[in-house]
Amino acid sequence: MIGIVIPAHNEELYLDDCLRAARIAAVHPALHGETVRVAVVLDSCTDGSRRIVEQHAAQSAGGAFRIEHLSVDARNVGTARAVGVEHLLRDGARWLAFTDADTKVSPAWLVEQLRLNVDVVCGTVGVDDWSPHCDNAEALCLHFQNSYTDADGHHHIHGANMGVSATAYRLAGGFKPLECSEDVALVEALERIGARFAWSAAPRVTTSARCDAKARGGFGDTLLRYAASARAEFGAS
Repeated sequence: MIGIVIPAHNEELYLDDCLRAARIAAVHPALHGETVRVAVVLDSCTDGSRRIVEQHAAQSAGGAFRIEHLSVDARNVGTARAVGVEHLLRDGARWLAFTDADTKVSPAWLVEQLRLNVDVVCGTVGVDDWSPHCDNAEALCLHFQNSYTDADGHHHIHGANMGVSATAYRLAGGFKPLECSEDVALVEALERIGARFAWSAAPRVTTSARCDAKARGGFGDTLLRYAASARAEFGAS
C-alpha cells in the first residue's frame, strides 16, 4: 500500500484541486492497481476544509483508492505530518508520499517516485500562477526562474514533494514536532542513517504562490524573500 500525507490548516481554497490531483495520481495505470490511501490531517481547521475532504472521501469509498481525514489541534506541521504517517504505517504502507494542501501533484507523481528505486525522493516545485503578488508577479516569476534549480541533482527540500520508504522513515525517527523545516530535519536524519537519495525533478508538483504563508520559514516565506530580491533586481514596485 502507498500512503499520501497532506497536512491542512484552513485550506478550503485549495483542497478540492489538491485532492482531485491526488486521485488522478493514485489510479495511474503504472501502479497496477496497488492500494493508495490519502490521509488529510486537519490541523486546527475552522473553515470548510473538513467538508471538502468528507466529500472526496465519500466519492472514494470502496476500491483501491481511499481518502480519509484525521484531526489534530496542534498548529504544527511536523506534528500533523507525523500523525498522518503513523496512521498509514499502522495500516501497512510501504511507501509514504508527502505533499501540501495548496499543491497539485502531476498524474505520474507517484509512479515517478517509485521508478527511482531509492529510499528517499526529494522533488522540486513549480508555480503556474504568480498573480497573488500583483504588480510584482512578473518580476518574481523571472527571479524564481533564475534562482531556483528545477532539474535533477538539485538540493531543494520541500514537504510538498517528497517520498520515503516506510523502512527508512522508521529508521530515521520520523517527523519532529517542528512548526517549520520539519522536512529538512527529516532529510538530515535520513542522511545520517545512510538512506539512498534521488534529488529528482521527475515527480512534478505545482504549488501556490500565496502571500499568506501558513508556516513561518516555509516555501511561502521563501517566495516573499524572492519578491524582495525581485524588487531590488528588476525595480518592481
